[in-house]
Amino acid sequence: MASLVLKGAALPPLSHFKLAAFDMDSTLISIECIDEIAALAGKGAEVAAITEAAMRGEITDFKDSLRRRLALLAGVPATVLDRVLAERLTFNPGARELCAALKAAGLKLVLVSGGFTFFTRHVAAELGMDFVRSNELEIENGALTGRVVMQDWGDICDGAEKRRMLLQSCEAIGCRPDQAIAVGDGANDLPMMGAAGLSVAYHAKPKVREQARVAINEGGLDRLLELFAG
Repeated sequence: MASLVLKGAALPPLSHFKLAAFDMDSTLISIECIDEIAALAGKGAEVAAITEAAMRGEITDFKDSLRRRLALLAGVPATVLDRVLAERLTFNPGARELCAALKAAGLKLVLVSGGFTFFTRHVAAELGMDFVRSNELEIENGALTGRVVMQDWGDICDGAEKRRMLLQSCEAIGCRPDQAIAVGDGANDLPMMGAAGLSVAYHAKPKVREQARVAINEGGLDRLLELFAG
């Protein structure tokens, strides 16, 4: 498998693009946050099995898979979130460099995640994201309830919501979807990747690699910069 794959003609210059949307877990950061929460809570194997099946596209309803995983975490102390952030969350190679280069080129950055606001707030602040959408964990009496909180856009950010967020962000800044880049690794990233002018799979599941215009199979996220013309 080639380390960097571009299908079709050469890419236009970076100046063609106005927006880049990123998945978070296993794309910008090296972990799946829900798996790490589960591991610290002693529920790792059960939750990770559902995560993997969903990422491979074997469980096609992301909302159902997330609800099933969250239900296993009911009663887990909220302090576990702090531990995951402090001890386990690391950025993937090239994440900072790619985001900095895109911002320097004038692109707006979108973080759209089926993960949780507790972590997206940190990642968005570190990388200078302009728009963020993710799920809000419900916490009562210092513990996870196993549910998410309803937000003004809905309750669970699944593949359809990721696509909607990409299109809404394009509209907000006045650019066309073909001027957007979408970067992800799992099955629920495919809807937004399909709506964007450039789809990028990062160390992705086979189904995602097959459908993406660009696949980064080795090295960091900043390898994308090698492919732009001019």
